[in-house]
Amino acid sequence: MEENSKIHTIEGADYPFVVSIRFKGTKKCYYFGTSEVNIKDGDSAVVETIRGIEIGEVIGDVKKVEDISLKTPLKPIIRKATSTDLKNNEHNKELAVESLEICRREIAKLKLDMNLISAEYTLDRSKVIFVYVADDRVDFRELLKELASILKCRIELRQIGMRDKAKIIGGLGACGMETCCSRFLSEFDVVSINMAKNQLLALNTQKLSGQCGKLMCCLRYEDSTYKELRAGLPKINSQIVYNGNHYRLTSLNVLTKIAKIENREETLFLSFTELFPELAITDNESAEMIKEEVK
Repeated sequence: MEENSKIHTIEGADYPFVVSIRFKGTKKCYYFGTSEVNIKDGDSAVVETIRGIEIGEVIGDVKKVEDISLKTPLKPIIRKATSTDLKNNEHNKELAVESLEICRREIAKLKLDMNLISAEYTLDRSKVIFVYVADDRVDFRELLKELASILKCRIELRQIGMRDKAKIIGGLGACGMETCCSRFLSEFDVVSINMAKNQLLALNTQKLSGQCGKLMCCLRYEDSTYKELRAGLPKINSQIVYNGNHYRLTSLNVLTKIAKIENREETLFLSFTELFPELAITDNESAEMIKEEVK
């Protein structure tokens, strides 16, 4: 190790290297400190998190601590997962299925209004974490007592929202591909109805909603493009003068660049170039500027 290497010290331990770890069911990675250099991409590692002792997958190679920007304190990698750790992890998955059924039975017995999604044990089986969805706050004190007496370990009940539920369960979106949240999204961004308005979509919440019942995330992906395409265009229902006649602008398709205008006598479908010649000039000027930059 170089003499000038930066050391990240937490609670008396020195970690000259960091490793990116991803946990089951998530796309987000977290950094952990280590002094080992023989940890490789795809290895399994035992680490301590706020939930307890867990196994995670190593993503990427070991990095020097000075090569990354750390915003939170580092926790250490306890060890590379052994064959015993991996066997215990598989056994924990089987126990989690049994515990899930036990929890569902107790929920039904106590008549609690909550929808149980999953169960997961920490590696040392000191705690089992149940994830659930509920419309309102649930008083689960009696449920905790019953589960603790049956399962003989610490119990954690964690409530999540509908978007998190869709992320865990997964499925196919309207595009025919796997939902973005279950495929690659690590965090959720705000999606507003104004983003649908920017696309001139009919405000039908059923058609605009994903499996979670919330507005589809793709509205946000496309928002900046539609804002750019609509720049300089008049609003829907604006009065338009074309060939000396007055019309009302009733529709715009910014992708095909076709506008629909109407009056009592006729309905016309015109290209943006015909209806908004000043925008066509602007587009030509932009094209010329791009050509000059290329030269």
